[in-house]
Amino acid sequence: MSHDRYLSPLSERYASKEMQYVFSPDKKFRTWRRLWIALAETEKELGLPITEEQIEELKSHAEDINYDVAREREKLVRHDVMSHVYAYGQQCPKAKGIIHLGATSCYVGDNTDVIVMSEALEIVRRKLLNVIAKLAKFAEEYKDLPTLAFTHFQPAQPTTVGKRATLWIQEFAMDLEDLEYVKSTLKLLGSKGTTGTQASFLELFEGDQKTIDRIDPMIAEKMGFEACYPVSGQTYSRKVDTRVLNVLSGIAASAHKFSNDIRLLQHLKEVEEPFEKTQIGSSAMAYKRNPMRSERIASLSRYVMIDALNPAVTSATQWFERTLDDSANKRLSVPEGFLAIDGILDLCLNVVDGLVVYPKVIEKRLMSELPFMATENIMMDAVKAGGDRQELHERIRELSMEAGQNVKVKGLDNNLLELIAEDPAFNLTLEELKETMDPAKYVGRAPVQVEAYLTEVIRPLLKKNQDLLGMEAEINV
Repeated sequence: MSHDRYLSPLSERYASKEMQYVFSPDKKFRTWRRLWIALAETEKELGLPITEEQIEELKSHAEDINYDVAREREKLVRHDVMSHVYAYGQQCPKAKGIIHLGATSCYVGDNTDVIVMSEALEIVRRKLLNVIAKLAKFAEEYKDLPTLAFTHFQPAQPTTVGKRATLWIQEFAMDLEDLEYVKSTLKLLGSKGTTGTQASFLELFEGDQKTIDRIDPMIAEKMGFEACYPVSGQTYSRKVDTRVLNVLSGIAASAHKFSNDIRLLQHLKEVEEPFEKTQIGSSAMAYKRNPMRSERIASLSRYVMIDALNPAVTSATQWFERTLDDSANKRLSVPEGFLAIDGILDLCLNVVDGLVVYPKVIEKRLMSELPFMATENIMMDAVKAGGDRQELHERIRELSMEAGQNVKVKGLDNNLLELIAEDPAFNLTLEELKETMDPAKYVGRAPVQVEAYLTEVIRPLLKKNQDLLGMEAEINV
């Protein structure tokens, strides 16, 4: 590691090697050569005087890139594409004259960007599916465990731990739908020339429109895509980058919400993220167990959500058929958005895989609030025992306020049941009242909802993608 220059934490600390390679120079330049081969093959098949010997020469040097030659050439000409055309030509003297024939820089640059984003989205898709799978396992395990639900972070009605997990799953599942849709719409730029008119091919193919129409579909097929964008300027529309980064932003928002809930639950001591035996929570307070992984998820997620503004502004400010103020920005915003979301999903996988649930703490908190939530049932039992509904409603309101004061002002336990048992208007014993305190009676349809959601929505999704499941995430720090 170098200690005398800036190194991106996304590479050094957070993103996987797999995602880093997708955005590496080696991946880019190897893809450029694949594109040059595809162009030459297409032009040969459509009748230009390109020989099989030239094609084979290009293929023989598709992988062994002479980076030293390209670097030295770029110092001279200040143009990365032409430097690599020159370097490729040095290795392929017989094919030198037909490399990049009829194309512009965006032929390799933009097509590569789409290819790289498509491959990166597939990595994200796989990790997202695995997060959903691990959360589904967690939801299944805890679908029946009652817990106190919150609205406004104030005690509300009970739910179950598993039901709460389905809320996280559903948001990630929405992100997966968005990802799959956007990925399915990605097309290559093709080879459309300096302003998107394919004027150079009119010259090369002597105005043969039908032949020119075949160029883009043939290139797309050779590169594994179904089609090219039907119209373009010199570049593909930068709205494509906007759509892709918006998908990443959506995943980041879901991850942030999940991580916030885990942080709050860890504060309540109900659920904890994994904490290793040798892990240090605080340099000063040795007893602390900070939710550092969930905090890191939130931190990186905010970065991705803000990063998504970059391609949106870039798309909005492009001039006519192209302007170059997109280049430096997208070199940063697109790769870093993917590297960050890659790190986020690895952290999510790690956290979900090691979540620790504390049922006794969950039960204690729920039982401290349950008497308030059970008052309607208690009132109905008292009416059945001969009480007046309106009178009982007023007495419960008064006694609830008294019990609340005991808890908040005096720091005592919730004694609402004792107060009700002592009130003759209710005609109920403390034992009878305690029988109503089974938390499972108050979770509504939560367990049924969990099972239905997993059975009808999530398990079919996971079964369809079962060959992608089973990932284990490694985090560096």
